[in-house]
Amino acid sequence: MKSLVASACVSLIALTNCAASAEELKLFSTDIEEGKQLASEQVFEGFGCSGGNLAPSISWSGVPKNTKSFAITVYDPDAPTGSGWWHWFAFNIPADVSSLKSGNELPKNVIELSNDYGSKGFGGACPPVGEVHRYQFTIHALDTMLEMDGTVSNALAGYMVNANSIASSTITAVYTR
Repeated sequence: MKSLVASACVSLIALTNCAASAEELKLFSTDIEEGKQLASEQVFEGFGCSGGNLAPSISWSGVPKNTKSFAITVYDPDAPTGSGWWHWFAFNIPADVSSLKSGNELPKNVIELSNDYGSKGFGGACPPVGEVHRYQFTIHALDTMLEMDGTVSNALAGYMVNANSIASSTITAVYTR
């Protein structure tokens, strides 16, 4: 019995060490930084704000082996709506993609949802005057291609992304005006 327990412990230790050495999904950007103010390029044009309304360049590494697609979300949890504010939601980014250039162009067949400004694609920061808001840029590695179209709500898409996410990484930038 002792040898069976010892064998199980050795196997568990090997499994733990193997998992600990696996690379972790990590999001990077040359345009945004953790805890730093967004540049005017990532600010909305409208609603009293004046900016470039361009998605930042992003890249990621440490992709899990069973990744079938990615989703990118940009969410403001501080918006005074009771449910936050979706600035960008795109999914079915092919598994062989590891970066997106600055701007609003995505690979073919990627599905973008309407942001909370009411248009498809990235919608920049535009908090109420005097408020500091957080903008959570998150990449999700998914174990499937999502079988949804561009008409679903951000809430339903969020549910499906979270249900199929095998790893994620976030950069939280801020903006105030």
